[in-house]
Amino acid sequence: MRLKAREYRIRAGEREHRVVRPWPPLRHTTVNSPVHDRWGYLVGDHDGLARLAALFSFAAFSRHTLVHVPLRDSLPRAYAPGTPVDLVLAHRDTGGLRPSAWPALRGRLRDGRPLTLRTDERRTADRAAAWEAAPERIAGRLRPAVHARTLFLFGDRDVLCAAAGELAVAAGHGPLHERAPHGHDVLLASLTPFLEQPASGWDRTEVDIGFQARPPLHRFTPPGRPASRRSRPAASP
Repeated sequence: MRLKAREYRIRAGEREHRVVRPWPPLRHTTVNSPVHDRWGYLVGDHDGLARLAALFSFAAFSRHTLVHVPLRDSLPRAYAPGTPVDLVLAHRDTGGLRPSAWPALRGRLRDGRPLTLRTDERRTADRAAAWEAAPERIAGRLRPAVHARTLFLFGDRDVLCAAAGELAVAAGHGPLHERAPHGHDVLLASLTPFLEQPASGWDRTEVDIGFQARPPLHRFTPPGRPASRRSRPAASP
């Protein structure tokens, strides 16, 4: 998949951070804080979920890159409870990034360079399968953190690929659901199995994935059904 983005190079002390943002932004996708709101719900249309899956895949194979997905200013949804937050994907060892340092970096993201991202779905699926087959997956899960209205997911290649696959499932199956043409959100998948959880089992971090068709609904056409066409005017006598 090809995905348009913008690249930023920000120097902080002795480190230079490479930040990549999707462009244009995912206006019809949003997520709320799973930490402050007790439950996170990531909901988007087909385009948003498909692009987000590609961004997870790109992040998986871009060890020294921060993937910043601005979502807190997306169009509001009728049902996505809590406070909208942005999303940052990063490897655990990405330049020693601390969530507390993110606001200063974010404030310097200006005049990005146009960039085209390329992802390999087969390679992503192979690494996702490797994560699923691994006998010990606890250490390979995503570590969530929330700071400055941003949800951070720190992880390794294989678990990011597995999460990308889950988002791709939601993007592919969402438009087929019987509730989709009516504009209702459809809960289809979850990032929760890929997240680190407290050893005690209390205060679990949960992020579910839903699909909701982009308005106006009269333009929504489920896959496999031909789009309606305006009838041709009758010929003049």
